Amino acid sequence: MSMRRRLTGLAAAICVGLGLLIAPVIAHHASAPFYDPEARVEFEGTVTRWVFRNPHAFLFLDVEDENGQIVEWQVELGAPVSIRRVGWTPDTLQIGQRVLVRGQRSRAEGSHGVCCVRMTRPDGTPVTEGGAVEEPGGR
Repeated sequence: MSMRRRLTGLAAAICVGLGLLIAPVIAHHASAPFYDPEARVEFEGTVTRWVFRNPHAFLFLDVEDENGQIVEWQVELGAPVSIRRVGWTPDTLQIGQRVLVRGQRSRAEGSHGVCCVRMTRPDGTPVTEGGAVEEPGGR
C-alpha cells in the first residue's frame, strides 16, 4: 500500500472519530435560541395530547385566548429519561386535565410554544412532587 493511501485512510479515520466525538455536543441544544427567557407567559389550559418520546416530551393544551377562541399551545419538556427521574410518566397527566403553565415563550412569531415551565394544577398544587423550577421573583 502506498504512503499516500495510508495517509488518506488515517485522515479519514481521524475525521470519522472526531465526528463521533463532536456529534453529541452539537445534537443537544440550549433553549435560548428558540425560547425567550425574558418573554414569560402564564396560562391555564386543558390537556389534549401528551407525547412522551425522545428527544423531548411534548404536552399539547387547548387554551382560551383573550377573544374567547381556543388556541393549541405546545409545551416542550425535557427528554423522557430525564423527566422520569423527577416523577413524570406517560400517566402523569390525563386528557381533559386542566393545568396552569408558566414558562418561556417561543421566539417563533405567530407560534404558541413554551418551554422551561413550571406546571401546577389550577389550585396551585404541583403536578408532580419532583422537578421544582425556581422562577424569577419567587414564583
